[in-house]
Amino acid sequence: MRTELTKLHQNVGTTFIYVTHDQVEAMTMATRIVVMKDGLIQQVDTPQNLYDYPVNIFVAGFIGTPQMNFINGKLEKKGEDVYFNFENLSIKLPAEKANNPDLKDYIGQEVVAGLRPEAIHDEPIHLANHPESQLEAYVDVTELMGAEIYLYLNVGEETRLIARVSSRSTSRAGDTIKVAFDMSRLHIFDKDTERCIVH
Repeated sequence: MRTELTKLHQNVGTTFIYVTHDQVEAMTMATRIVVMKDGLIQQVDTPQNLYDYPVNIFVAGFIGTPQMNFINGKLEKKGEDVYFNFENLSIKLPAEKANNPDLKDYIGQEVVAGLRPEAIHDEPIHLANHPESQLEAYVDVTELMGAEIYLYLNVGEETRLIARVSSRSTSRAGDTIKVAFDMSRLHIFDKDTERCIVH
């Protein structure tokens, strides 16, 4: 039905309004999406922009399957560099994020970091290319989805993450592995307002 409605929309060439609770329907069919919560508009944008540039934690968590990982931590400045600290781990932010003027008031403050599952890697090439964003994780569960594998990871005592990796991954349940974050894909949210500070 999604395909038929999309073709009908293209053929008729007029505006359609389609109401759904299914984010897959919205992402695949719409040219623009209005995301609402409790009757209030959260964001109006293209599907890709909603995915890449969510304005708050609600939109970030609602759009995408599996949903975005959220990690509670604190920002710290060391010299010219800014680090995200959580679970006794410290990961350096890329310069373009660290130098964002919107971030300066949050140094020393608790924030929420968001990272999509596909931005967590276990492949050797990614580990070699991202030495400053590596950490150890315990693989609790794996789900083979055909073309990809979902890794359910425990980091430290409280942080639970989902990574979406290649089906060729050798990581198995019960393994302790190294993973690397693609920090260029990191989002930082205000812990109180849940507004996105830095994409």
